[in-house]
Amino acid sequence: MTELFDEDGRVYPVTVIKTGAVIVTQLKNKEKDGYESVQVGFGEKKTKKTNKPMKGHLKDLGSFRYLKEFKMDSKQYAEMKIGAKIDQSIFAPGDMVSVSSTSKGKGFQGVVKRHGFHGGPRSHGQKHSEREAGSIGTAGFQRVFKNKRMAGRMGGDRVTVKNLKIIQIDAENNQLLIRGAVPGTRGTLVEIKG
Repeated sequence: MTELFDEDGRVYPVTVIKTGAVIVTQLKNKEKDGYESVQVGFGEKKTKKTNKPMKGHLKDLGSFRYLKEFKMDSKQYAEMKIGAKIDQSIFAPGDMVSVSSTSKGKGFQGVVKRHGFHGGPRSHGQKHSEREAGSIGTAGFQRVFKNKRMAGRMGGDRVTVKNLKIIQIDAENNQLLIRGAVPGTRGTLVEIKG
């Protein structure tokens, strides 16, 4: 993240996202697959070897690190062709977008940090229960119900942040500057939808 000033001197907190060309690798249709969607490839594969089924699937398009599929309506689907490039030029400054990514992992956390529990009282004979969860169920059922909010691993979930504004597009360096924070660490694959 960084800061960006406009002409009036207002400062905006922005996240700089490195973009690249996304190439259409497959078009799925209702007759063959039962739904309409577009499969796209992004990023270069680090390993030199690509297995034969993937080579046959991608043909002469190259090898990609990521393959993702997006459902589309009939109008958008009709405009797509295999091998077509989609880059940051589809966005314009001022567009509102939603950004999805995998959030940062925070490790094993207690109930206060993970779920916002306030803990037990600090007095009246309570010795070490400041950050404890308290009771976890009833006596009659002899078990703990599923989805009970307890301590455990926090983060590492798919998170979508909606209504983020594109402040600037840097076509030379293939960068998008989006106002606000975006989930994930550096190097995380980010999905931007208009």
